[in-house]
Amino acid sequence: MTTQTSQERRACALQRFEADPNVPVLIIGGGINGAGTFRDLALQGVDCLIVDKGDWCSGTSAAPSRLIHGGLKYLETGEFRLVAESARERNLLLRNAPHLVKPLPTVVPIHSVFGGIGPSVARFFGRKAKLADRGLLIVELGMALYDWLGRRRRSMPRHRVSLRDATRRRFPAMAPTLATATYYDARVTQAERLCYELVADGEAAHPRAQALNHMAVTGAADGRVTLTDRLTGRSVTVVPKVVVNAAGPWIDRVNGSVGLNKRYIGGTKGSHLVVDDPDLVRALDGHMIYFGSADGRICLVYPFFGRALIGSTDIKADEPDTVTCTGAETDYMLAMVGEVFPGLALSRDKIVYRYAGIRPLPAADVDDPGEISRDHSVGRDRLPGSAVPVLSLVGGKWTTFRAFAAQVTDEVLAELGLARRISTEAEPIGGGRDFPLAPADRIAWIERVARQQAIDPVRADVLLDRYGSTAEDMLASRTSRSDAPLASLPDYSLAEVRAVIRHEQVVDLEDLLFRRLPIAVSGCLTEAVVSEVAEIAAEALAWSEAERDRQIGRCTGRLVPG
Repeated sequence: MTTQTSQERRACALQRFEADPNVPVLIIGGGINGAGTFRDLALQGVDCLIVDKGDWCSGTSAAPSRLIHGGLKYLETGEFRLVAESARERNLLLRNAPHLVKPLPTVVPIHSVFGGIGPSVARFFGRKAKLADRGLLIVELGMALYDWLGRRRRSMPRHRVSLRDATRRRFPAMAPTLATATYYDARVTQAERLCYELVADGEAAHPRAQALNHMAVTGAADGRVTLTDRLTGRSVTVVPKVVVNAAGPWIDRVNGSVGLNKRYIGGTKGSHLVVDDPDLVRALDGHMIYFGSADGRICLVYPFFGRALIGSTDIKADEPDTVTCTGAETDYMLAMVGEVFPGLALSRDKIVYRYAGIRPLPAADVDDPGEISRDHSVGRDRLPGSAVPVLSLVGGKWTTFRAFAAQVTDEVLAELGLARRISTEAEPIGGGRDFPLAPADRIAWIERVARQQAIDPVRADVLLDRYGSTAEDMLASRTSRSDAPLASLPDYSLAEVRAVIRHEQVVDLEDLLFRRLPIAVSGCLTEAVVSEVAEIAAEALAWSEAERDRQIGRCTGRLVPG
């Protein structure tokens, strides 16, 4: 971590662009695709600026199923290239971000032998068909193909099939099935943190790569783009050579704000629940259950921070600023999990967190949102009144962000007449750099850091899981050797929270509770936590009492009743 605070770096960046507005690349949108592109360009030594009207990963990128997966269901529509790319990128992320991306054994319940053959063939050839039952033959064929497409840089076992008796022994609470198939994908424990680490890596890689959150695009004319700081109202004008619109479901609105009347996005809403149900967590036995519902939709449930994550819905929607998980969606997801584990009493009062987001899928005239491809593409336009290209990043999925960013970076480099210096295929992300993978190396890291930083080894282990290898820098940046735990949340310490605020571009309380730290998403957000952390933030960020109370009000308003 640098000695300069986030606020000092922000002020220096604004002064720089007031003195010299020229910047080769302006990236609008700090979700996963924008952050990945920013890091890639910075690694190539390109001067670039990334802005987001909110915080990093505060939109759609904070609302996925948190899977890093090959996309098994895309085989049904014949998208083999997308599956192969996704499986390869999954394997790369397991190596490049091992602190946040972990293997996830996944189980598919099977209820018949021949079910789904007809609909599967129809869907494969692009015809409409509802696939409500995936039988043993279809699943086995799909799994074998999935294993083969994911063979490059493989680090996990191939699939296996367990018949009824073996399944009952392993999952006694599961509804009776003919068999189950088990394969391996991966999950990202802290999606928001991985996105932030890409931004931080970009700034560290190149001194003239700048990142400004809470900075909105408010206009454009003659190739010049106006940006307004949402904290102070202060505006700056930049003159880019290339604009990358990575605003996700806001892409069309951002284009409209700079004078482009284009329709690229036809979004769908996905909602998820986090439930505190120890019986369900035990029934899952460390696995994700990935299953089809009677209406043809895909559902999932898996262990998550000691709770269970349930998802997802897929509903046409186009209002990303007001998207919420509705009561109807909540009841639907609880009911679907209840069909898989009929003996468990799932209810709303066990929900500790819920979230929703709009997937930035390409505009498509279809009745079933599930038919819209999850592949990525780039729309090309020019800023009105200029020759400045605008590249709009359409579609894509969390798993393939690195490949998408590499494609966009190559297009930007071509526009600038530059050559790529380095591939990001083997480039570690944030705390994944020098991460101790082997058990003996992990023990040695924990013992060394605990001794040098005067903390308990158990605490060092927790911080390694939370921050990866950058936990050591975070500890070293403390202004005090004290690691006193928070009264309301003992798993976090006062010094830790202060270090994150000081060095990780925290602007408001939501940045801290919902994104830099996995407090909200893990179901640990309470009024007491909000109040205690707000006091720490108020002191660090010099808030007035009124501002502190406003921040508390915004966060307590997001507490989730059942």
